[in-house]
Amino acid sequence: MTSTRPLEDETTAVSPGAQEKISGEQPEDLHTDVLIIGSGPAGASAALFLATYGIDHIAITKYRWTANTPRAHITNQRTVEIMRDMGIEDQLNAQATPHHLMGDTVFCSSLAGDEIGRVRTWGTHPQREADYVEASPSLNCDLPQTLFEPILVSNAASRGSRFRFDTEYLSLTQDGTGVTVRVRDRLSGHEYNIRARYVIAADGGRSQVARDLELPFEGQMDVAGSMNIVCHVDLSEYVAHRPSVLYWVLQPGATIGGIGLGLVRMVRPWNEWLITWGYDINQPPPDLDEQMAVDIVHGLIGDDTVPVTIRSLSLWGNNKMYATQYAKGRVFIAGDAAHRHPPSNGLGSNTSIQDSYNLAWKIAHVLGGLAGEELLASYDAERAPVGKQIVLRANKSIDEFGSFLEALGVQETQDAEQMQAAIDSRKDDTPAGAHKRELLREAMQLKNYEFNAHGVELGQRYASTAVVPDGTPEPAYTRDPELYYHPTTWPGARLPHAWLGRDGHKVSTHDLAGKGRFTVLTGIGGRAWVEAARAVGAELGLDIAAYVIGPGQDLTDLYDDWARLSGVEEGGVVLVRPDMHVGWRSVTAVDDPAAALDEALRTVLARPRSTDAAEDVEALAQV
Repeated sequence: MTSTRPLEDETTAVSPGAQEKISGEQPEDLHTDVLIIGSGPAGASAALFLATYGIDHIAITKYRWTANTPRAHITNQRTVEIMRDMGIEDQLNAQATPHHLMGDTVFCSSLAGDEIGRVRTWGTHPQREADYVEASPSLNCDLPQTLFEPILVSNAASRGSRFRFDTEYLSLTQDGTGVTVRVRDRLSGHEYNIRARYVIAADGGRSQVARDLELPFEGQMDVAGSMNIVCHVDLSEYVAHRPSVLYWVLQPGATIGGIGLGLVRMVRPWNEWLITWGYDINQPPPDLDEQMAVDIVHGLIGDDTVPVTIRSLSLWGNNKMYATQYAKGRVFIAGDAAHRHPPSNGLGSNTSIQDSYNLAWKIAHVLGGLAGEELLASYDAERAPVGKQIVLRANKSIDEFGSFLEALGVQETQDAEQMQAAIDSRKDDTPAGAHKRELLREAMQLKNYEFNAHGVELGQRYASTAVVPDGTPEPAYTRDPELYYHPTTWPGARLPHAWLGRDGHKVSTHDLAGKGRFTVLTGIGGRAWVEAARAVGAELGLDIAAYVIGPGQDLTDLYDDWARLSGVEEGGVVLVRPDMHVGWRSVTAVDDPAAALDEALRTVLARPRSTDAAEDVEALAQV
């Protein structure tokens, strides 16, 4: 979702950087390896990743602190396992609403009124929960942006990130060796330059950097209007027995099309909420004040005696726009700057963080002299298709509400009483009533594509120069690829999770990979790959983790899951990139493992072979 932050005077916190400027310091031109513009999910996570990888960087934001409204909240498994890689999964879980409280999603006339039906969402249905538990060492959770961003920023800062709040991007110019970015201190008005080797523009859905770069986009902004009302109200009586993060309220008589579909979204159980209600974006925006907000909240609850405390009000637009190019020169866009869409499917902040996770290790390897600059082109090739997919999926989920309204028969009239009668007729003991109930069941099942789209969340298979094909065809999907994740080690896919045994304790394959390094996984017949990893790592200057999995080894295949998922013979190998996607594999043993692994890594890293290895590293270091 793309939204406009509340007015500046709605936040009172002063960042440490702002305090430094208040004391009188006037910064002059600065130099860094990477400049991050924006401190939302994409920007703050990019800072965390780069800091963890030891890359010098500065992050700037025009705001005085992190998000002050809880916009994004669904935190899917891919994001949680990335935070596991960063060593902070426990910090997320300590503040998040856990998986088991997320999913009894209700459709009703009001929280106190008639319940039309429920969908078990975010993998909480018993039949789907097994898919989620099998797919990852980490479960999804609900963590509002107001709580997630400070976790990202504080951990990034503790690892070396330098944040400058109240610092506004103005313009940029590029040349062959770097980017000069003009910024303004919003407290003093002082302007200065920041010189960086690379820039990550995570400046949101109205990205000025994307406009300045004239990057191509497809789609449309502001296709529908919505208002957000953040409030404190104790709704335990109405929701604690059917816990969920979402409650959809269908009310006849609204001003938009005669029907209103309001959203009561849990921020903290069960007394802090974000209420979303639509408005006609083709008309002047509503004059949303506190009394209007309270009336909307009471209407959706169905009880006007419940005390409501309004915390913030804002208007925002539903968008359907995605960049077809994520980079120009040394500047990369990430997050909402690249993909702009409604909050359906809970994909926004997750995809933003995953953009940065894909990009950060590549920048780190290039700056460390371990990869050729051509590696950075794979960011665009790998993430642009994902951005398009999630924008179209999120908007399609909104369109699919049409089937729900059609099943109820409320689209056939603009009259509130007739609409209510149509909704009530689903209870009739008649053939028409039975038919309506069947249509409603089908419409509710369709919402799985919004609330249980596990394949969309985990199933990305990258195709780029940073993925080396192994000559095998792409595995076929045996189930719906949007609803179901299909684990595979086919090059380009996310590393499958499997529990392994180490010293009597369980560890995930994901715990072996990541950490900013490449990983080699093989079986008892593939010990030569371990020696090859040591030799090739030494030659290329890479830290390559290498593991043999099997009986009697440091790692055992506890449930034989890895044997089923690995896709290679015991003498084969799986090469995992730092972002836990498979970069290459050999299904069988080979005569010269070192040569094969060297060739694969050089291809992934865009690192041409030189007659002099030292000369090769020195040349890359000059990039």
